[in-house]
Amino acid sequence: MKKNMGNADRIIRVLIAAVFAYLYFSGTVTGTLGLVLVILGGIFVLTSLVGFCPLYAPFGMNTCAKKSS
Repeated sequence: MKKNMGNADRIIRVLIAAVFAYLYFSGTVTGTLGLVLVILGGIFVLTSLVGFCPLYAPFGMNTCAKKSS
């Protein structure tokens, strides 16, 4: 897998995942919506660690910095 996520994109995803986790574990968001947010946050963290977003591939998106040659 070729990386298609830049550093800013990865940091934003981790921050959003942290907000989702806080909302769920503080009891602000509960039930089905809370579980969906936790799962989505887990996916955000996983894709941030790997540096590859499968939804970017079909659309040809790439947020990585371009390397100058």
